[in-house]
Amino acid sequence: MAYRLKDYLYNDKLTKEQNILMDRLYKLRMSGMAEAFEKQLLEPNTGLEPFEVRFADIVNHEWDQRESKKFKRLMKKASLKYPAADLDSSIYEPERQLNTHVIELLSKCDWIDEPNNLLMTGGAGAGKTHIACALCITAMHQNRTVKYIRANTLLKESDHARREGNYFDYSNEMAAYDLMVIDDFGLMDLDIEKCRDLFEIIESRDCRKATIIISQIPVSGWYQLFGDSTYADACLSRMTSKAYRLEFPGRDRRVNNGN
Repeated sequence: MAYRLKDYLYNDKLTKEQNILMDRLYKLRMSGMAEAFEKQLLEPNTGLEPFEVRFADIVNHEWDQRESKKFKRLMKKASLKYPAADLDSSIYEPERQLNTHVIELLSKCDWIDEPNNLLMTGGAGAGKTHIACALCITAMHQNRTVKYIRANTLLKESDHARREGNYFDYSNEMAAYDLMVIDDFGLMDLDIEKCRDLFEIIESRDCRKATIIISQIPVSGWYQLFGDSTYADACLSRMTSKAYRLEFPGRDRRVNNGN
């Protein structure tokens, strides 16, 4: 069970029967309902509300508490670079030259369930990772599992798992996320072993789960990144054949306007 069993502390302001009911709600792991119910019992004007309204408040409090806990667990596992990212009004700034209609459609997250990939390319500091993290947060609010990882870190972890003899478990873990973000694709060396590891991870997700790939290098230049042409063909086919694209042609947002 995901929810820790809490102990109920007897409340002298409640009747014996009310305390028994409160204790049972805690033992049923419905602490959110218990908290909302206790608040109503201690509020003298609660009786002015219809029963349906009072009961809805109790149920909704439990629901919101569970959803909040679930989201926090998803966020912790996602390891986002920007955990507070959102699709704010800055995406509509003319100088960013973003296709905001596409971003709005992506934020509905239907493409994750299809599943399709998303290729995000553009110069350094154009906001690729920030928007990717915002899309991840939207997906997690819809109870999808997410993992953000830099390409170099992914390959290092794959190599470590293989040397430790638990590559199968690691590969299965990476394949299971509803949405995976591979950032800084192209800023790594791809020798034959790393090509193999990358291919196996991409293959395990192909046509099953959605993947975002973020790169400063245009898609047309990805082939040259691979140290083996066979793996290049195999990986690029799976990465690009069912993929939406989002370009970031704007300037580096990290640079001050006065520089």
